[in-house]
Amino acid sequence: MRWELRAIEVSAAAICAALYAGFGLLAWLGIVCPMVGVVRFWPVVIIPAVFGALFGPLVGGLGAAIGIFVSDMIIHGNALLSLLAGVPANFLCFSIIGYLSRRELKATDAAAIGTLGTAIPMALTAALCSAGLLSLDVGLIFTAACLIALACLLASLRAAPRWRGYQVGSVLGLLTGSVWIGIFVWLFSQFFTLPLAVGGGFKLPFYAAGIWAAWVFATEIPFLLALGPPILEACSRAGLRVPLMAAGARER
Repeated sequence: MRWELRAIEVSAAAICAALYAGFGLLAWLGIVCPMVGVVRFWPVVIIPAVFGALFGPLVGGLGAAIGIFVSDMIIHGNALLSLLAGVPANFLCFSIIGYLSRRELKATDAAAIGTLGTAIPMALTAALCSAGLLSLDVGLIFTAACLIALACLLASLRAAPRWRGYQVGSVLGLLTGSVWIGIFVWLFSQFFTLPLAVGGGFKLPFYAAGIWAAWVFATEIPFLLALGPPILEACSRAGLRVPLMAAGARER
């Protein structure tokens, strides 16, 4: 992965950050943010994912990191929490998506990795529910979201094999970012009181990290897998250079 940015990539990262911060604020206000019961979903995640796939891992990672920091400052105003949890989690997530979007994968490998990646949050959700640490209705919503995402993944792998790298990158990237957020939000709470805008709390039990991780993954993965491939395909058909499977876009 290159560690320098060309002028067009700097501009793309800035646009990505602005869009992510702006629409993130709208989502927090509930304007572009669908809700099911008490679970609020986060469709804004598609913005840095597409930028990462189109312009590379640094553009997606930096755009998301800067964008989430700006929106965090408006939403909860705690810079330390954002720099500890949100910023690195977003950078890792969308850098992974951008990196794997430019890699070829066999269909069997993509299906296996994607299935395992979505199964982990579902198993975590089941464990939390069985232990009485997560309400059944929320657990069912998390599980349904992951199952819908998995169905989108498997259907897309068959219908649009060109985007296998993006699909696997979305699962692995979001899984990495979700775990990071869960652990570091919990760690922050051991020393400081969490802002009310993110639920509040002080010295949360460790299982809270699992709830945070499952929540982030389940509320974002459907949009990455359902919206990403058709948006990227539209960009490609519109003439925008998409550097995926650069060697002739071979399909296996």
